Amino acid sequence: MSATALIRPWTAPARQRAFLNAAAIGVPLAISAGVVAWRLAGIGAAIAAIAIGLTLSLLVALRLAARFDLNWLIRTLDARRPDMEDSAALLFADEASLGPLQRLQRARLTARIDAETPDQLAPDWHRRSIALTAIAALIIVALALLWPRPGQGPPTLAPASEGVAATPGIPRLVAQNLRILPPAYTGLPVRDSQSLDARVPHGSRLEWTLRFDPQASLPRLLMLGGQPRALRRDGPDWIASRTADAAFLYRVDPATGRGPTPPLHRIDAIADAVPQVKALSPKASLSMVTRGQRSWSPAFAATDDYGVAASARLRITLAIGEGENVTFTEREIAVSGSGPARDRRFAPRLDFGALGFGPGSDMVVQLIVRDNRSPAPQEARSPSLILRWPSAQQPEGSGLEGMVNTVLPAYFRSQRQIIIDAEALLKQKSRLSADRYLARSASIGTDQQILRGRYSQFLGGEESAQPQLPTADAETHHDGDGHDHGPPRQPAPGFGVAEDVLADYGHPHDDSASSSLDPETRAILKNAVDEMWQSEVHLRQGHPDLALPFAYRALRFIKEVQQATRIFLSRVGPELPPIDPSRRMTGKREGAASRTLAVAPIERGDGPAAAAWRALGDGPGAIRGPIALDALDRWVRSEAARLPDPLALSGALDAVRRDPDCGPCRAKLRGLLWTAMERPPARPARRAAPDANGTRYLRAIEGAAP
Repeated sequence: MSATALIRPWTAPARQRAFLNAAAIGVPLAISAGVVAWRLAGIGAAIAAIAIGLTLSLLVALRLAARFDLNWLIRTLDARRPDMEDSAALLFADEASLGPLQRLQRARLTARIDAETPDQLAPDWHRRSIALTAIAALIIVALALLWPRPGQGPPTLAPASEGVAATPGIPRLVAQNLRILPPAYTGLPVRDSQSLDARVPHGSRLEWTLRFDPQASLPRLLMLGGQPRALRRDGPDWIASRTADAAFLYRVDPATGRGPTPPLHRIDAIADAVPQVKALSPKASLSMVTRGQRSWSPAFAATDDYGVAASARLRITLAIGEGENVTFTEREIAVSGSGPARDRRFAPRLDFGALGFGPGSDMVVQLIVRDNRSPAPQEARSPSLILRWPSAQQPEGSGLEGMVNTVLPAYFRSQRQIIIDAEALLKQKSRLSADRYLARSASIGTDQQILRGRYSQFLGGEESAQPQLPTADAETHHDGDGHDHGPPRQPAPGFGVAEDVLADYGHPHDDSASSSLDPETRAILKNAVDEMWQSEVHLRQGHPDLALPFAYRALRFIKEVQQATRIFLSRVGPELPPIDPSRRMTGKREGAASRTLAVAPIERGDGPAAAAWRALGDGPGAIRGPIALDALDRWVRSEAARLPDPLALSGALDAVRRDPDCGPCRAKLRGLLWTAMERPPARPARRAAPDANGTRYLRAIEGAAP
């Protein structure tokens, strides 16, 4: 029997028993930890706690089982089996290294070892430890299930701090608690606040638990500027609830208007912020396809105060083609994010083949994410990222064989850009070889040709070809000259009629785009096209310095055409009433009204605030006693959207209304009004009066005696 065949069956029962002992102790503890985490932080924390607990239990069990190896087996056989005669190590030794007596002893031990089974060497069950662990786990689970969650069960009231003196027979607030239940989408736990002032998420449910001494009969929550809210009795306590759909001020009135006025409390409703999306890579908004690239993985980061949805939409716009033959396709695909909910990462992989993206195309991507607000989640869009795949370079067929020219799209060209390129080429002339300089100049000439062709279409297309020399034959129309001649015309019955001659031997151009231009504008545009032709000729010959004057004149003519077009369009306006010629030269002025416009004062929106500010001050318009604040109250409500802190202003206004003689209250309201009123427009500062030296200098330059 080999040593390996003997070790495995004798150690396997012991390892299994040790593994089960450790698992029986660790699994209940992991489950109890998961239940506690579920009660404290929800199902996600429970799953994480159970997973961590089971992993630790497995690692400990495997480590304990690994202790039962060959050394343990030899020690155990020698300790428990007297018939092994302290020679159990011979059973697992290499036979070649044994002497004759050792081999004889090994044969005797091999015959004796089968007298017992391997199960007798396994350790005992840890019944006491397993029982104690199970009992402890059950107690923990029971306490976790029976223990109320934060915000459940009756709240613990805190002593009230209203600062109101006790009046015999008048109830006053002695204990308080404010429970805040945020909306589910925020993921925030329910919490109890010992203060009646709080900042809560918008849409939270508020529950007040109040206690009065002596017991109140009909306490209320007085909403400043709103309807009072009654409280319902629950044993010794009084309870009220409301949804925080907006910020508000309130006070607790325990005695229905009797006794001293309680202080104001403030609830701020914090609105859910819109998600923020930014592009992580690439950093630039425009990037180019590299050689061998077959996919693109733009990366985005989306953050939100309460969490971004796990999935988003990626809008992909493909612009395929060049020049005027561009087709656009748009699609949206769903992408999944990674990372925590408040800071997710989106990195979709876009395969060029699946999208149909190829040379001469642009791909524009934009990520659209939503937050977890319910209902009506908010949406945000990332900046657009553009991936450009330039088209393959093709040879230019303008007589420069072997030269390669990549032509930009037509919408990137302009006459001003041609001038800029020509001037830049002149500055680089000393650093370029003659061939390179000629190629660059010819490339700019090609741009000039394309631009000239685009302007020539407004002249009927006649100027799109190279102009003929004065000595050339007269222009004739024939098939293939680039014009649409229509079907063959049958001979007219008449002879010598001008219209019939034109129809037989020519074709009119009145249906072209040039027919909409007035003769003046057409002539200016014709001059611009001629100057472009001269500029193109010199550029193709490698003389950008000679082409610049023509290019500048072409630009000037184009500007004149644009201005003429604007002047022509501006003349189309409202029709004036007809003039009565019977009243001309008569001197009659009946019915003629004065054309002098009255100077109207500037209407400002903070009139009530300014009036109250003056009344609260120490100037001539100050009022020492009670002030009429109804107009100011209405102004605060109507302008609440633009005021920096309307609640603080309303609270200060209420304090002055209740105690008109309170100096600190008046000063506080006046200070808040100053920050709330519109700022006056800036005026130029007056020049400082000159001093003695300045006066002498001014008199000297005026020619006066010092």
